[in-house]
Amino acid sequence: MTTTRPTTGTHADTDPSRPPTPTPLTVTPHPVASPEAALVLRAYLTDVADRWYLLHHGRTTTPEEVERHLAEDPSDDLVPPGGVFLLARLGGEPAGCAGLRRLDARTAELKRMFVHPERRGRGVGAALLAAVEATARGWGAERVVLETRRDLTEARALYARHGYTAVEPYVHGPYTEVWLGKALDRADG
Repeated sequence: MTTTRPTTGTHADTDPSRPPTPTPLTVTPHPVASPEAALVLRAYLTDVADRWYLLHHGRTTTPEEVERHLAEDPSDDLVPPGGVFLLARLGGEPAGCAGLRRLDARTAELKRMFVHPERRGRGVGAALLAAVEATARGWGAERVVLETRRDLTEARALYARHGYTAVEPYVHGPYTEVWLGKALDRADG
């Protein structure tokens, strides 16, 4: 699946007399074991871990801690046939990612949703969610669920704007504080 749509970009020289040019935004399946995926996943983990460590320990993570977390919680479940890793590109450059895995015949779980901070507000998150939901529908799933943290306010706001609401806890872990889900209407998308 490839999703492409223009989004508003800016000129490198930021000439205010010229209107912003459309920047192509694509979301495509990508091998999770690739070097490019590893870079985006490392940026994802650094972002969410830094927030957690600042909130709970008053400091950011060290590179060693990031590597340890990546090793302890690999993304090897985001491969076909039971999963997929989606890479978003804005203007050809990696802008974010999302993973999807089957929990059962009717439920898919969103994992590793991330938009680079400098790319937020440009439609990347919405495009990733649309691709996730379309993929889940293609698998025959009737709903998408996810777990997140309270401090990830931008992500929670994105999910709310796209119809995700509270669901019963379905997994537990030290970084799991909020459980959301969305029923997939066959007409959506």
